[in-house]
Amino acid sequence: MKTYQVQQGQSVPPELELALTEICETVGLNPRGARLIRCINNGVFLLRDEPVIVRVVLSSSFAHRARTAVEAAHWLAMHGVPAVRLLPGVEQPVNSGAHCGTLWQFVPEEGRVPGSADLGNLLRQMHSQPLAEETFKPWRPMADIRRRLNDAVDIDPEDHAFLQQRCDYLEEQLDGLEFPLPRAVIHADAHLGNVIGGPDGPLLCDLDSLCIGQPEWDLTPIAVGSLRMGYPAEWHRELADAYGFDITSWEGFPVLRELRELKITTGVLPILRTNPSVREQLSWRLRTIREGDLDTQWAPYS
Repeated sequence: MKTYQVQQGQSVPPELELALTEICETVGLNPRGARLIRCINNGVFLLRDEPVIVRVVLSSSFAHRARTAVEAAHWLAMHGVPAVRLLPGVEQPVNSGAHCGTLWQFVPEEGRVPGSADLGNLLRQMHSQPLAEETFKPWRPMADIRRRLNDAVDIDPEDHAFLQQRCDYLEEQLDGLEFPLPRAVIHADAHLGNVIGGPDGPLLCDLDSLCIGQPEWDLTPIAVGSLRMGYPAEWHRELADAYGFDITSWEGFPVLRELRELKITTGVLPILRTNPSVREQLSWRLRTIREGDLDTQWAPYS
């Protein structure tokens, strides 16, 4: 399947609409009138007739993430960690022809808006559970970034070569780190956008990156957001207080910061052709990384 970048409210590409239809019909649900909520790595739809979220995988290379999300949902439910839950009674992921998707119970965002302290508490609870090495794969952050480089379209060859060199450099730096926290099941994309304020309290969502890795990585996005994206500084303080560890006080944090910045920069590489509006911000970020500029603020990709 092709990779799409669709903003909320835009028309749904025919192939994505077909994928939604086939997945829904496979399990006896009606796709008509479904509302597109988000479309980056997954096409996320809310069905009109049932309180069900359908996440359609947008690229065959991401099919493994759907399997991870299903395993993660079962594991989190078993250990009582607050998170979104799969639609019961359906064998998942759902495969229909070339299409793959997952179905979830819809959570109305009727509770208070979650904050960094909520995220810190959820992470602490998840990280305290027993390791599940038979369920989750080990954390391999560079593999994900290299995959994006391989899928990059319409990127300047010099930028591509620089990013490959950057991956090599950071991989070497990561290998030399001595992490202070014990390995755990980690979310691996722990930011406030992946916490839902449900009526019964905050819930983790977007579970397709869960793996066995270093908890320090889950504490990095909020810290980097405060330093690079202009997030309020108190967001990081609240996270650190709730979790009980300040990632920025650890000597290895600069390496994780560079890794996080590389990750959120390269996320758009596969969609440059279909969403050229991100090119200006991509160039801005690459310039600051090249120059070792840690102070210039970035803007979200449009």
